[in-house]
Amino acid sequence: MKVLIADDHPLFIEGLTNLLKAEDFIEIVAVAHNGKEVVELALAQKPDVILMDISMPILNGIEATKEIKNRLPECKILILTSFEEEDSLFTAIKAGASGYLLKSLNGDELLNSLSDINEGKNPFSAGLEEQLLEQLQKNMMMQEERDLLFRKLSERQLEVVKYLSKGLTYNEIGDKLYLSERTIKYHIEQIKEKLNIKTQSQIISLADKY
Repeated sequence: MKVLIADDHPLFIEGLTNLLKAEDFIEIVAVAHNGKEVVELALAQKPDVILMDISMPILNGIEATKEIKNRLPECKILILTSFEEEDSLFTAIKAGASGYLLKSLNGDELLNSLSDINEGKNPFSAGLEEQLLEQLQKNMMMQEERDLLFRKLSERQLEVVKYLSKGLTYNEIGDKLYLSERTIKYHIEQIKEKLNIKTQSQIISLADKY
């Protein structure tokens, strides 16, 4: 298994390298110290697995994961971090990570996780998989609520929302829909009333998540 390490803490890298070098089934092909470097090394070395920290200079581990998965979809990325917040976990998995481990794990747990990921499994530190499932359920419920809200709008009002979320002015939206600026303003007030919100920015925020 070809492994690329991405972390900006020299002491942690040294300990991790010593652990992995002792295993016959692991070959460390490169070590990256920032997000930009890990993308470059991944493209050059084409590792099987990347052990990716989240907090790194130039480009963080989440953005690096997105970039690598877009260009090397077969590469498996295992997040190895001290961040255990739900947001970090969910964002990492959404970016394409195959697993999420905390740096508090011991050496045997890491080696077992590497074996698991090599077999197509998705390793998580204790309790994190449950957190991820809870977050996914919350997101599904929120999406359902947004769907119900937007069903209250007419087709014309949905078009206004679409152009508003793209940053168009009232005049520009009017030109697109062959309506006057006054009519666009009227539609926006109707949209606010139907969605039970007070500001235009709230309309845009809801539309971005829709």
